[in-house]
Amino acid sequence: MPNEIYVAALTPEDFEQVVPLIAAYQRFYEVEEIDDERNRAFFRRFLAPSDDGELLGARDGGELVGYACLYWHFSSTAAAETVLLNDLYVTEAVRGRGVGRALIEASAAVARERGAHSLEWETAPDNRTAQRLYDTTGAERSQWIAYELPV
Repeated sequence: MPNEIYVAALTPEDFEQVVPLIAAYQRFYEVEEIDDERNRAFFRRFLAPSDDGELLGARDGGELVGYACLYWHFSSTAAAETVLLNDLYVTEAVRGRGVGRALIEASAAVARERGAHSLEWETAPDNRTAQRLYDTTGAERSQWIAYELPV
């Protein structure tokens, strides 16, 4: 029988366990220079309580197997807070076992608890595996096109 997936906010004691997952997520998106120290400095800001967001961790049998990084965000069209699910990563060994869905559900619960208008996220156009999951969550695919301007 598979272990039950448990999702909770990551604590300072959990933090070092998520650093390799962050690097794996960055490798997936072909980041050229992965810097664990820069990642530690950046992602530590999302440990609760935080004015910036929250790091959620998914555990399977006590082992950290996935994470989601939420950013507190805003929508001027809704004139309300939203929550941006900026990162969602599940280790390859447990993909397809409900970890991603559990992280999305936990992220939505955080958004509801905050009174946010919505939970939003993006994925790469060629990440069909993620899109298959996202299309089953009740989320609506946005019609917006994302742009990035390096500064």
